[in-house]
Amino acid sequence: MRFSKTNTQAGPVGLDLDGDFVAAVQLSDGGVARAHSADLPAGLLRDGEVEDPAALSEELKQLFRTHGLPKRVNLGVANRQVAVRQIELPLIEDPTDRVAAIRFQAAEAIAMPLDEATMDYQVVGQSEAEDGTTRLRVIVVAAREAMIGRLLESARGAGLKVDGIDLSAFALVRALADQTAMGYDAARVYCHLGGVSNLAIAVGPSCLFTRPIAVTVDGQATEDFASALAEEIRLSLDYYLGQPEAPIAGDVVLSGPGSKIDGLAEELGLLVDLPVFVAKPLGGLLIGGLAPDEDPTRLTVAAGLAIGGAG
Repeated sequence: MRFSKTNTQAGPVGLDLDGDFVAAVQLSDGGVARAHSADLPAGLLRDGEVEDPAALSEELKQLFRTHGLPKRVNLGVANRQVAVRQIELPLIEDPTDRVAAIRFQAAEAIAMPLDEATMDYQVVGQSEAEDGTTRLRVIVVAAREAMIGRLLESARGAGLKVDGIDLSAFALVRALADQTAMGYDAARVYCHLGGVSNLAIAVGPSCLFTRPIAVTVDGQATEDFASALAEEIRLSLDYYLGQPEAPIAGDVVLSGPGSKIDGLAEELGLLVDLPVFVAKPLGGLLIGGLAPDEDPTRLTVAAGLAIGGAG
């Protein structure tokens, strides 16, 4: 699911603005052709939202100039100005009528004026109602246009051409979903721990729920960090399981720089009573283009954005 998309050149670049750093990944032939990240000065982003577009443009310009990266990019977004909801509606064959029905239900389910938002949707399944009619399960995403505008201003100020904007959570699932051992009958909880920490719940490649989470990788004790993260997971699962026909969660996957905290997976597993493991940062991608001094845990979301741009 993407807010916008145009045709891209070969070797798409995924660009992740984490808050603490920016990461860019270029793909080619099923693998990483180039991947680079750079620390960001404080104050450019706050809670995933652009605060200083001009200064962020300069940082992006320097990253792309230094490493000679292509200027066409696929951006990710993860903040509280984005809402994701699952809705149900009767099967509607006509595309125009279906969009109208989705917008009508989304206006009730999403707490933001849709005339001030960019909206997209994806049909993720269907079921049979008691009366025998078919009902569609739809994931709806809405993002405030002002927030998207500042993101685009930053990218364009750096001379970048934005081919698409996608949810960072969707990119995360896209990059890591093939590492599942649970099959597609159980849900999986993804926790990406970085400057902006994000939680997603997915079944196979389909993300059914996501939200930013209030945990930051700031050097606190492993036990305290695990406890805060466990509470966020419990709250998220409580909400998610209230949705119709929601598959139960089978395990938890950690990614991002925070996943390297010693003992975190083991401590978290005890607290949430689920298997917890640390993901391979780049999933099943070949990593021939990864520089020896680059931290791959910074690159997961950018890789997922690049995969989406290649689709």
